[in-house]
Amino acid sequence: MTDVGSGQGSRPWSPTDLEAIAAEAAARGAAIVRARTGQLGSIGTKSSPTDPVTALDLAVEQVIRVHLARRTPGASFLGEEEGARIGDSSLGWILDPIDGTVNLTYDVPLIAVSLAATMDGEVVAGSVVDVWRDEVFSAAAGAGARLDGVPIAPSAAAELAHALVATGFDYSAQGRAAEVESFGRVLPAARDIRCFGSSALHLCWVACGRVDAYYQRNMKRWDYAAGAIIAAESGARVELPSEQNGHLMVAASRHIFAPLRRLVA
Repeated sequence: MTDVGSGQGSRPWSPTDLEAIAAEAAARGAAIVRARTGQLGSIGTKSSPTDPVTALDLAVEQVIRVHLARRTPGASFLGEEEGARIGDSSLGWILDPIDGTVNLTYDVPLIAVSLAATMDGEVVAGSVVDVWRDEVFSAAAGAGARLDGVPIAPSAAAELAHALVATGFDYSAQGRAAEVESFGRVLPAARDIRCFGSSALHLCWVACGRVDAYYQRNMKRWDYAAGAIIAAESGARVELPSEQNGHLMVAASRHIFAPLRRLVA
């Protein structure tokens, strides 16, 4: 493989190439987290007191940034912790170095490294690595989704009443108060609701059928970029957040999507 250059005539990566690079880089980040168990460093907050960031988040992002700059020079980069860097090629990366930082600070073993690749701003590949299960979810546009290289598909649940639904919550008190209403509508209609604290894993678990559906509002692009393409390529139905839909993310098996969306819209 030849790395992408910034000059004319450089050969762009295919989505499957980018899937492999994303999986490699995300796995590298997950290995750093495992190696530094219990060494979070200083813990600060970002958007609210419930939105933490640790020195380990920053370290993982920096290592992956350096790795991707070497593998794909000229690519743009958007990371949760260090913001955006504009490159000089059509390729871009979107990284959440530790998805589930609250879980990390409480030693809850549900965290992931999430990395998506974009071409001309559109996500074309991604990988999510479950740090403690050491599972690698990945997908490429038009080529399906995989768990550790094996194709995956969403559940065949036919009714919301038989569906296990995952969700997550806004970091702001105002946002959480609004979410109580939709939660109250979904809980009696579904089999049950789970909140595992990692939006990337929620989406991947829709993709492989561990949960039947997932919804959440007010997410950042790094929260869902990789997980959303994995869910969509697996065959799940996915609606991305936008101003038009009230910043709502919904991902679900085909029969569950519509009745769930009606309850949370």
